[in-house]
Amino acid sequence: MYRKIERKLQAQRHPAWFRPLMLLVVLGQITWVAADENHGQVSMADERYQKLDMRVPAPAVDGARWYLSFDNDLLSPKNRDQDYTYGINLGYASPEVTSWWPNEALISLDKLLGLSSKNLRGSALEAGLYGFTPSNVESSEPNKLDRPYSSLVYVATSAERMNWEKQVVLRSQFTLGALGLDAVGDVQNLTHRFTGGHEAKGWHNQISNGGEPTFRYSVARMKLLETALPRLELKHTAAASVGYITEASWSISARVGKIATPWHSFKPESKNYAESQGAKRGRSPESYFWIGSAIKLRAYNAFLQGQFRESAVTYSHDELRPVVVEAWVGYAHEFPNGYHLNYGLRGHTSEIKEGEGDRDVIWGGVMIGRRIL
Repeated sequence: MYRKIERKLQAQRHPAWFRPLMLLVVLGQITWVAADENHGQVSMADERYQKLDMRVPAPAVDGARWYLSFDNDLLSPKNRDQDYTYGINLGYASPEVTSWWPNEALISLDKLLGLSSKNLRGSALEAGLYGFTPSNVESSEPNKLDRPYSSLVYVATSAERMNWEKQVVLRSQFTLGALGLDAVGDVQNLTHRFTGGHEAKGWHNQISNGGEPTFRYSVARMKLLETALPRLELKHTAAASVGYITEASWSISARVGKIATPWHSFKPESKNYAESQGAKRGRSPESYFWIGSAIKLRAYNAFLQGQFRESAVTYSHDELRPVVVEAWVGYAHEFPNGYHLNYGLRGHTSEIKEGEGDRDVIWGGVMIGRRIL
């Protein structure tokens, strides 16, 4: 059904004003969530919050935690080595991250855009890499009918602001990275040597081959929705980003099961390929399923369109679908010793209109982590 809706929305070529209009939509959404967050700002204690949200059986742990994530299309049922082929990231979340210079820089940027620095409650720092490949990785020649090789090595920091009374959370994130480095292809081929996979011979054709700096700034507004079921948690999120992926989106997501963390702590809708920013952990073990879906109005994707450097294979905006539907499902479990394990499947509809690259994308991911304090 999603594909039928999507194809109807994409049926015609878009006029010259379409891309500027989409960029204005994205910037307007960032301004909207900032204005909403600053309106009616309140400062309240955690005890008051617990009274407002009785679905949280135990207060969240504000201590440090680390997490390691690994995404791979081989972890999906289709078991294929193409499109978003893999991603790895390592993150650290702690109240002390707020005072580190990357997070301070993010908060300063937020202030310039009108976001308040009050009620900051969640900060994390993360580093990782991920890559994309065409369907045929054994050829060293560029294939202009399929998606290009592309990669990102990045560092990201995030901050969250809580409005307890409205049950609204505003989350900002800044990612700084480099496109086109050899490291992503080297890691893939090293892994394939041990697993018996095919060598990917076309990485020299990747977007911005040799390296090019890039960035992404995003803002998301999460809102808890009321439900009558004590073990069901439902929220919706409006988000926008500017940078190597420029888009506006709306999503709805749910958790069901034994939940021991605040509703805003787990945010699969904010995950951008390998970039994850792990969840806050509770003081008691938890076990739940999670599911959700998002619709994205995408104005620019550097992994397909390239950036400033010349690349062997790129797509123009008119060759891409501006509407993408994404969905995810998974299971999370925390053990009494503080370790947690998370497995999920994600996918989105095809961005490329024609050719070999016109296919849906699906991948699986595993996250492990541990509460330190």
